[in-house]
Amino acid sequence: MTTESISVLIVDDSKIMRQIIAKRLREMGFVDIFEASGVQMALEIVAEGKIKLILSDLSMPGLTGMEFLKMVRSSEATRNLPFVLLTAEAQLYSVLTAYREGVSQYVTKPFTKEYFAYIIDKVIRENYGPEL
Repeated sequence: MTTESISVLIVDDSKIMRQIIAKRLREMGFVDIFEASGVQMALEIVAEGKIKLILSDLSMPGLTGMEFLKMVRSSEATRNLPFVLLTAEAQLYSVLTAYREGVSQYVTKPFTKEYFAYIIDKVIRENYGPEL
């Protein structure tokens, strides 16, 4: 599996943040990138069955990234999807709760380009093999 074959979903209410993340992903070789401004839209995209990696903001109006994570983990079809929370929230309680709910990685904003690449590479390798 290569980055070109991995469909990524970016969920963030900030269009600018979605654009920044999409740019970083394209620089890493990802080509199939979907964007959602909220959890409802994200659920529709995930339901199509193409997504192989989810990157979601934690704090969004309406349903939060944590609620989205719980929904993804509660479905047999999506429970094993790699899920990365990207957030400005660095409180220990939020981090521990996310890991208890099954998040793959928890990344606090702002993050460097190099750290972002490291985390995404780590998650992909852990879930789809080291040959990437």
